[in-house]
Amino acid sequence: MSRKKTGMPESEIQNNSFVLAELARGQERAFDFIFRKYYKALCAQATVYVKDIDAAQGIVQESFIKLWRKREEAESIKNLPSYLTSMVRNQCIDHMRKVNVLNKTHQQGATTDEVENTTENLVLAHEFEEKLVIALSNLPERCRIAFEYSRFENLTYPEIAEKMGISVKAVEALISRALKTLRTELKDYLPLLMLLFKISPF
Repeated sequence: MSRKKTGMPESEIQNNSFVLAELARGQERAFDFIFRKYYKALCAQATVYVKDIDAAQGIVQESFIKLWRKREEAESIKNLPSYLTSMVRNQCIDHMRKVNVLNKTHQQGATTDEVENTTENLVLAHEFEEKLVIALSNLPERCRIAFEYSRFENLTYPEIAEKMGISVKAVEALISRALKTLRTELKDYLPLLMLLFKISPF
């Protein structure tokens, strides 16, 4: 499959093909690799929909359980980020139907503008989510880890430095690099990026 059709570098396609082949063979290390690479990014995607980090984590964990249960079919997956984001999206929609979010919103006296904003955000999320997951998962590993500690676990720079065994200055540099990459990769979605991760446009 060409890069033009998938939006993914050839090296990434080849890497995912190998990992998926290993997953299809029941190799837990392949599953662990996919989980570590995509879990936090998929939680960010789910949070766009359900606005609750605990619910988002539960949704993503359930999606990974389904991936493992269907591991024998893994080699048929052509685009892993797209497959994962679609799975999480469907889980989010199921969750929202179960809790009947829109009805509860009306019952709580939400304004028309709030309802319209919710709908608009969901439309934007649908366009945004796969690119977000790819951009986060493709960050250099140390940049990604530092960014995840900062934005997903709300750790301070000194706390991140201690966890990673590096200086605070090094943490600042890693997160700065991550933010620069995300602003570039997701420049068409800066309002959502700013909302999700408190990222400035500059």
